Amino acid sequence: MTDTLQKFLFENTAVRGELVELSDTWRQVLQRREYPRAVRTLLGEMMAAAALLSANLKFNGAIVMQIHGDGPVRLLVVECDAELQMRATAKIAADAVVPDNASLSQLVNAGGNGRFAITLDPKEKLPGQQPYQGIVPLDGESVAVVIENYMLRSEQLDTRLWLASDDSVSRGLLLQKLPLTGGSGVSGETAAETWERAVMLASTLRTDEMLSTDIATLMRRLYWEETIRVFDPVHPQFHCSCNRERVGNMLRMLGQDEVESALEELGSLSIDCDFCGQHYDFDRVDCAQLFAADTSVDAMQEAGPSRH
Repeated sequence: MTDTLQKFLFENTAVRGELVELSDTWRQVLQRREYPRAVRTLLGEMMAAAALLSANLKFNGAIVMQIHGDGPVRLLVVECDAELQMRATAKIAADAVVPDNASLSQLVNAGGNGRFAITLDPKEKLPGQQPYQGIVPLDGESVAVVIENYMLRSEQLDTRLWLASDDSVSRGLLLQKLPLTGGSGVSGETAAETWERAVMLASTLRTDEMLSTDIATLMRRLYWEETIRVFDPVHPQFHCSCNRERVGNMLRMLGQDEVESALEELGSLSIDCDFCGQHYDFDRVDCAQLFAADTSVDAMQEAGPSRH
């Protein structure tokens, strides 16, 4: 089964949709880390949602979706770039017991301090440019509702999501009502009717149906009476952007004093990527080289301008 994202548009209306199916990408995430069942479900739904939202990005960069929790799950992260290259990870509190049927609130919002964040991170930044980030309180009892509320609050877009995930596949459906523009030829009444009908039909979807049915069949079942324009499918895939240089830059950000203190205690630094599990070792020589360039620049600045 090839991972697929399918865009479609209701003809002569301002309503668009997307269906996504992740199997290989999702299994590659699960092969790298073991998570309790409830966490797997949550992370899989977030992966489907991130792919659906990323498909409409209008810039060369990545969308990073995060849930910061105050329950047994402290962090859920999914990253998807404009080419639908994806990775995901979750962090669970030490010794946490996670029931299979734990709800979103129980997992990440036990004290009411959970947060949902979306970061848009351009691949090529202008000098001084920072990624755009929107952070809101967790508002909803499911990943789908949390994102719907975020999109309405932050983007002023009517968005509906249906998400489902198990150990084999993650699927999702997105519907959006687009703003009407002058000259579109679409009346507000027609757009509203199409939107209500599309949402009503999608709301008949059951979780077990989504998990057992491919997205082409789901589209036919839901919208066989509608006039729909279907676009060429695109294919998400797992990809982790970690490398030794990036890990080294992370160590440099910690500062030389902290790194040297850790070396005194541990002898060398061993770092595993949270997303893919890739292992990186830095010994004393490696760490000295990380800060050698900084030391040279500092020495030149202290020496001041040369005189002839």
